[in-house]
Amino acid sequence: MDFQKLIEFRHSANNFLPNIPITEEDLIPIFNDVKLAPSAYNLQHTEYVVITNPELKEQIKEAAYGQYKVHTATAVIIVTADRYAYKQTERLHQGMVALGMLTEFELNKMIEENHSFYEGRGEPFMKEEAIRNASLSSMFFMLAAKNRGWDTCPMIGFNAEKVRQLLEIPHTHEIVLMMTIGKEKESSRRLRGYRKPVNEFVKFLN
Repeated sequence: MDFQKLIEFRHSANNFLPNIPITEEDLIPIFNDVKLAPSAYNLQHTEYVVITNPELKEQIKEAAYGQYKVHTATAVIIVTADRYAYKQTERLHQGMVALGMLTEFELNKMIEENHSFYEGRGEPFMKEEAIRNASLSSMFFMLAAKNRGWDTCPMIGFNAEKVRQLLEIPHTHEIVLMMTIGKEKESSRRLRGYRKPVNEFVKFLN
């Protein structure tokens, strides 16, 4: 889809058409797009949990305070992010050494610098970084999904600890967002909310 049309047509869907299946074959191309999202130091903090099981989805609905869009959505996606992704530096970049794109010296220097950068700033920074990077990835997901004909809605109205328990998400990971995905029931679509003019949210310093 043309990018201009993509950003204009993407809406947060509040209701979905029933009985629309989504398969791993539908989702994998979306996630192949998503993996191109930027992340700090290419640490790829973000991890996704996709829920299509109807019984589990209803339990997630309860954790989301009974929001109907969770019930009607084809799937629910939980976006998490590893606060300690910097510890994966060696694993993520070892292939570049094998390809001759990095030397062992450069990799070891990268490992040392990443550990120093994150550990020197402490847990609050690690949490902020996890959320920042997962937010970038999530926006990529919503655009990639729309590009492939699926509608989404990002959600923060849920009990994160209940979700953590239901899905056994480790405490090393922040639960950043819930997203619903399916085919929007367009008759239920709300008008797009007011958007500020550019001069209200951009300052040009020449």
